[in-house]
Amino acid sequence: MQMARQGSERDGSASSEFTVAKKPQTLPPEATLGALVDWLRSEDVSGLIIGGIAASLLGRPRLTRDVDVLILLEEHRWERFLNAGAGFGFSPRIDDPLVFARRARVLLVHHKPSDVDIDISLAGLPFEEESIAQVRWTKVGRLSLPLPTAENLIIMKAIAHRPQDMADIRALLDANPRINLRRIRRWVKEFSRVLDSPDILSDLENILRRSRIRRSRR
Repeated sequence: MQMARQGSERDGSASSEFTVAKKPQTLPPEATLGALVDWLRSEDVSGLIIGGIAASLLGRPRLTRDVDVLILLEEHRWERFLNAGAGFGFSPRIDDPLVFARRARVLLVHHKPSDVDIDISLAGLPFEEESIAQVRWTKVGRLSLPLPTAENLIIMKAIAHRPQDMADIRALLDANPRINLRRIRRWVKEFSRVLDSPDILSDLENILRRSRIRRSRR
């Protein structure tokens, strides 16, 4: 499954436009995702659905049960936001969730009606804020979901750097042949430098090289 083309190819320029994607059967229930979007909207919180769900919609469908979200929310609003989640079926998965959030910048919640866990990352980096500003509202079945651009998702995956993330990058490149490589390289190079992890950049370049070879053989 491939999404409609993701907006502008120019570095950093994007707008909140609607695209359409088919909903893979491997995604969590619509009840979970719909309640999540309603929760964010009720509190006027900007965010993105990332992780395996975004990878399935922007790249190649794969099995994913949990939900990963990135939101932009000032710390003084965290408690109110968390409390408001109860009205949509969400509750903390751990004791002292705000203490944990201040340490790890993640709110761990559970959607009881659908029995699905949600990890809500709290944006604090310029790249994260920029990614949220470049949201792509995407029609998936009866829902409209806030997704990242394919470029920004690849950057996130390159930083996470797990085997599944590398597989997701390959799928995203195959599904989005007109992707903006300049933006991807710029941010991955910066994170590789800051994290003192050259493998982040070198592994991405290896994937990009193999992707070019595959396309040239088609």
